[in-house]
Amino acid sequence: MPIFITIFITGLVRGILMPAHNALLGQLVPRELLANAATWNSANWQVAAVAGPAIGGLIYGFFGIIPAYAVVFGIYLASYLTLFKITGTYKVDASSIKIEDSIFVRIHDGIKYVFNNQVLLGAFSLDMFAVLFGGAVAMLPIYASDILKIGPEGLGILRACPAVGAIFMSVFLAFNPPLNNSGKHLLFCVTGFGIMMILFAVSRIFWFSALVLVLSGAFDNVSVVIRGTILQLFTPNEMRGRVSAVNSIFIGSSNELGAFESGVAAKLMGLVPSVVFGGAMTILVVLVSVIKVPELRRLKLIKHLNAG
Repeated sequence: MPIFITIFITGLVRGILMPAHNALLGQLVPRELLANAATWNSANWQVAAVAGPAIGGLIYGFFGIIPAYAVVFGIYLASYLTLFKITGTYKVDASSIKIEDSIFVRIHDGIKYVFNNQVLLGAFSLDMFAVLFGGAVAMLPIYASDILKIGPEGLGILRACPAVGAIFMSVFLAFNPPLNNSGKHLLFCVTGFGIMMILFAVSRIFWFSALVLVLSGAFDNVSVVIRGTILQLFTPNEMRGRVSAVNSIFIGSSNELGAFESGVAAKLMGLVPSVVFGGAMTILVVLVSVIKVPELRRLKLIKHLNAG
């Protein structure tokens, strides 16, 4: 029971941390550098996703569980202390903020703002449904054991492949940010992600499956960077935390529901057809977005950066 309580509290804290982090990022970074900041933010996360478990496993294996978690605590403590070193001038329209508003009122304000902005709603919805239908991560253990027959070592490689692709794409985007024709790039990359899921579903060759997953991570990272930049540019400072919380609900729920959907679809349709179906649905969501949200298709972030 203490373990479950700890996990629950950790999830609760992370749910609060992400909106605060995104709101702070928009205050610290000049408007013209927001796309670059979103790129490096994504790169840092992906590097941590690959290196963190590997380093943690080594510490656990050589020194035990207590030193492993002590290192994690030490890193969190160091990060906490560095926050006090942040200085700057922050511009927030305090007249729009009511301290006495309940958390439910603030969430309602964030949802209302997102639904009144077609670009934000389109970008969030596109990513949510792409993850909901297109993610094959939940099925990787079955693919590793039954389809590719590569064992736990191969499974570890497959799990790392999307993050590897995202890291390489982050480095590329750091020097070539997707500011021109951003909406088209977003739609193209989500389509590419869906196609990669279909190719992964039908692959029976380990190296090809790994390559496809690397490409899926690269495509997905473009979506992450563009969506993160949209959140910063299309949201005023005083609303950024609430809108980020809504985005967390969109993405967080789609990850969990996507894993559930993958399991149910695999049970009803079979493993390979279910993953093919998910990739096809991702492409269909892009087509719907092209028709229903023309503002997203015509989006050019460079105009909004210059407008600031």
